[in-house]
Amino acid sequence: MPLSVEDQLAIQQLYARYNHAIDSGNGAAWAACFTPDGRFSSATGNFQGREQLEAFGNAFATRMKARHWTNNLVLEGEGDNAAGSCYLMLLRLAPGEQPPASILVTAIYRDELVRTAEGWKFASRTVVGDS
Repeated sequence: MPLSVEDQLAIQQLYARYNHAIDSGNGAAWAACFTPDGRFSSATGNFQGREQLEAFGNAFATRMKARHWTNNLVLEGEGDNAAGSCYLMLLRLAPGEQPPASILVTAIYRDELVRTAEGWKFASRTVVGDS
């Protein structure tokens, strides 16, 4: 059976919680968006498991103030598994400067999602940069 509307909305909320957590430097909340053995891969490296993911999430906000902006979400799946893809624009915030934000990265997220007892989680998230 294809993903229900409720599942699609729950996954959209996962994407939003992920962005809010990483941008605020809340590594525990960011890592909680993944399964316990979840994997995140980007140009900065590969991180797997709650401990590595939480450390990455905590460190992100110390490196820069940023906003993850995602759109054009496409979901496919059925049952307890789904694949997701969306566009990413990472904005570097520079309060007091003109302009106050600039585009740092554009990319596509390629995601594997799993429904768990706690709801939908990322089993794997890969950032595929446009450059």
